Amino acid sequence: MAAITGVVITLNEADNIEACLASLQRVCNELIVVDSGSRDDTVARAERFGARVIHQAYLGDGPQKNVGPRTSRHRWVLSLDADERLTDDAVAAIQALDLENGNHDAYALRRRNFIGSRWVRHCGWYPDYCVRLYDRDRTGFSDSRQHASVQARDPKRLDADLEHYSFANLGELFGKASGRFSNRAAKIMYLKGKRANALSPFVHGANAFVRKYFFQRGFLGGLDGVSVALSAAVNAYLKYAKLLEFQRDAKVRDAEDFDQVW
Repeated sequence: MAAITGVVITLNEADNIEACLASLQRVCNELIVVDSGSRDDTVARAERFGARVIHQAYLGDGPQKNVGPRTSRHRWVLSLDADERLTDDAVAAIQALDLENGNHDAYALRRRNFIGSRWVRHCGWYPDYCVRLYDRDRTGFSDSRQHASVQARDPKRLDADLEHYSFANLGELFGKASGRFSNRAAKIMYLKGKRANALSPFVHGANAFVRKYFFQRGFLGGLDGVSVALSAAVNAYLKYAKLLEFQRDAKVRDAEDFDQVW
């Protein structure tokens, strides 16, 4: 099996980092943590685990995820978020790969997204294929500073899952949707010159709910399906409502720090 470097970006991930690194250690020969100024003991825990820590102010999702691979000892990189874990099947699938002689520049895993300990199988949350293992000499993350992905030309989907503990509970699901997720999206849209009208929040909010609940079969997911669809609607509604507020209210706009989007 070819040598692999495991890379994680962190900010205040003390509750997650050890489990994430333990997961990576099952298939990786080197561990790198790129930390953007944690105020908890993320760094100390990562170092105790044997990871090499790189201190880097946050550059946005894609640029930050490309920092670690540039300094890795190995071509093949396995990039996980701190709240992601490899399943036993994923470990076995990766160990079975002939990375040195294969034709693919990257490999994708299905991602199981969780609320608490509950795996959400609907609302477009599964199968959520994500490229996580890739050859850093041939590809890497896009320069997008939000929701970046590996720009592989010939990725292969593995028949295995990783687990993503997205939200601790329903309160966190709605709190992130209504808070920093919608704030960041509204700022990005405003800086890009995108504009909203009085109908935009309602139209986008309703569209998000219909897409998640009906077209992506959230109705099969019981309460969690309804909650995911509603949180998507809240997020969509608020990001356009906040964008409209930035357009209309100079006091609100001037009080916002648009240099702190990331």
